[in-house]
Amino acid sequence: MSTRNAHRFNSIGPDRKSDPPAPPRPSPRPGRTWLPFVGVGAALLLVRTLGARGTSAHALTYSGFLSQVHSNHIRSAVINPAGGVSGTLTNGTGYTSQIPAALPDPQLPGLLRAHHVAITGVGTQTSVGAVIVSLLPLLFFVGLFVWIGRRGLRQATGGIKGIGGSKAKLYDEERPSVGFSDVAGYEAAKREVSEVVDFLKHPEKYVGAGATGPRGVLMVGPPGTGKTLLARAVAGEAEVPFFALTGSSFVELFVGVGASRARAVFADARKRAPSIIFIDEIDAIGQRRGGSVFSNDEREQTLNQLLAEMDGFDPTAGVVVMAATNRPEILDPALLRPGRFDRQVEIPLPNQSERTAILATHARSRHLAADVDLKAVARGTPGFSGADLANLINEAAIVAVRDDRDIIVANDLDEARDRIMLGPRDSSNALLPGEQRAVATHEAGHALVALCSEHADPVAKVTILPAGQSLGVTQQLPTDERHLYSESYLHDSLAVRLGGRAAELLVLGEASTGAANDLAGATELATRMVRDWGFSIRLGPVGFGSGGPAYLGHGPAEGRPYAEGTQLVIDEEVSRILSEAGERAQAILSERRVALDAVIDLLLEKETITGVELMDVVRRSVDTAEPVAVGR
Repeated sequence: MSTRNAHRFNSIGPDRKSDPPAPPRPSPRPGRTWLPFVGVGAALLLVRTLGARGTSAHALTYSGFLSQVHSNHIRSAVINPAGGVSGTLTNGTGYTSQIPAALPDPQLPGLLRAHHVAITGVGTQTSVGAVIVSLLPLLFFVGLFVWIGRRGLRQATGGIKGIGGSKAKLYDEERPSVGFSDVAGYEAAKREVSEVVDFLKHPEKYVGAGATGPRGVLMVGPPGTGKTLLARAVAGEAEVPFFALTGSSFVELFVGVGASRARAVFADARKRAPSIIFIDEIDAIGQRRGGSVFSNDEREQTLNQLLAEMDGFDPTAGVVVMAATNRPEILDPALLRPGRFDRQVEIPLPNQSERTAILATHARSRHLAADVDLKAVARGTPGFSGADLANLINEAAIVAVRDDRDIIVANDLDEARDRIMLGPRDSSNALLPGEQRAVATHEAGHALVALCSEHADPVAKVTILPAGQSLGVTQQLPTDERHLYSESYLHDSLAVRLGGRAAELLVLGEASTGAANDLAGATELATRMVRDWGFSIRLGPVGFGSGGPAYLGHGPAEGRPYAEGTQLVIDEEVSRILSEAGERAQAILSERRVALDAVIDLLLEKETITGVELMDVVRRSVDTAEPVAVGR
């Protein structure tokens, strides 16, 4: 149940300005939209007229027809294959009748000859009306398809040729209001990008030194760190046309459309040179070719065209391409070489000072109470991206509104941070008394092992209030920003993770399922210590980890670069390291059993304690018992 600072990455896209109003589309010419309806009406009228011919004939039943024959009133009879009978009576009136097909009458021919009726047989005939009726559905759908097609062509810009046109949004006279001053921190990244803008605005300064401006700048980093925001700042600062589009806008249903759109956007950029083209999420079209079993001809054609436009046989002068991605490990090597993307600007997660500046930027339009210390908030949010920090300020404002306040206090920020890292607290999810004691025992074990370990991070807060998927939390916050982790720090971290389970075994006599998250995190850390960082004496100083960045939390799927025997050694070493860490946690808690019971009682009483309160209760318990060393 021990929860470290979770790294949650949420990307936020730029708030685009609305496009300028498009010119009014030409309305369809009057007098043409009613033509299909007139045609259908005329066809129905024709069918009705043709079908109405012969409606003046007198209809006779078969019995009536035989009666007229016996009375010598039938002059002629025309019989068709279906048994239909028509003809004229002796008075010149027409008639029609039907011979029942189910009741054949073999005496009818002799009866007709005996009464001198002129008999005529006819074959199968198809009337014009029947033909038109059978063709009406086909004619209707053909006419509807033609009408819809012509209407779509009139509405589409440039007709069918508009499919392959550029989808880039142009910022020229109307620019975003964001500038480099609105991007807090990242001074090195802003310097790299601002040099590109300065080269396009003042090329004469670089000509004297023989310098050539970069043709492309690729911004890489985890989601939510501000890559798109930096591009918006470039669009706001640059006094040259700025074309913005996404990698997915090149992809279309039809093969060849992506390459056509790439040609179109570069053609527009050349006409307005010097200019900048920004492609967000370029990994949608820039993936490595030949890396999968199934090929994507449309994507590869688009990539080939992009490579040719950036640095091909016909070099592009005065056009700089900027792009952003959080998956640089899958990009094609031809796209990353100098001459295309000359510079790669990494935008990592912000450090503590940068987090403070980002929080100050997002808090400008909010009312903060005097007890709010943004430096303390920045220290309590390691691993937060710029998007996470913006969300933190917004969640704190929502908490204040929930309490009918328009001023954000320090507790609002603490509650917002817990909600982002752990999830919302549910007061209805109350624990049973036995469960509450088990959670308190578990969290007290984490906290006491962390407090007594020399290289572990300080404990900031311990709580047994359920939140999200967690029933309790022991929160540790580092004193300083670390870039390297020593082996002793990692071993202490493993002992802290297993401290909760060790406390359960010591106090309750058995472990519970609450240690599942701790065991998974400890196993992953121990595996990396053995496999990637060479912290195993038995395996030696070898590392099998991938060296490329994986900003989305995992690298590309690759095969295992070692044998089954090596995997067996890794598993055995991981098991040994975890067992030693568990035994160390068990020893720390056994030596400080009085302090452990005191922390458990305090948690059951207050439910949430701070690191200072934890230190006080441990010191008081140590003073009343025999002297025992405390790590800090």
